[in-house]
Amino acid sequence: MSRRGWLDGLSRPRPESHDPLVFQALNVTRGTVLATRLLVADTPKSRGKGLLGRDSLSTGEGLWIVPCQAIHMFFMRFSIDLVYLDRKKRVCKVRRSVGPWRISACLTAYSVLELPSGTVSESSTQRGDRLEIAAAPAMVPAPEAEKSSSR
Repeated sequence: MSRRGWLDGLSRPRPESHDPLVFQALNVTRGTVLATRLLVADTPKSRGKGLLGRDSLSTGEGLWIVPCQAIHMFFMRFSIDLVYLDRKKRVCKVRRSVGPWRISACLTAYSVLELPSGTVSESSTQRGDRLEIAAAPAMVPAPEAEKSSSR
């Protein structure tokens, strides 16, 4: 199956502003949420950059790197949790709080989720769990924003 075929059903038309697509990651086995604002890195440029240059990941944020069997933490400024997935989005391996200047790999993986440190423990995610990655629902503006825009 091609990489594009693997992402079929996840894509939605890109808005004219070329904003990145946002996904959510759910652990179907445990009924928990891993990320509500998951960006996808599926080009050589975006996979190479990854999270470099960022100071942190907020709760609910993450990066899904497709395809990917290994990551490095060179020049990173913070620790992250890693969830390696096979082509069927089953968890192959989890790594908790991987710090800067470390390397991690899973040769049976097809992709990896990079998540804020502590996410794996909070979601009880473990090897063998099945994840669902789907387009995130559109963001609903806060009530204050609606009031100010209607004036």
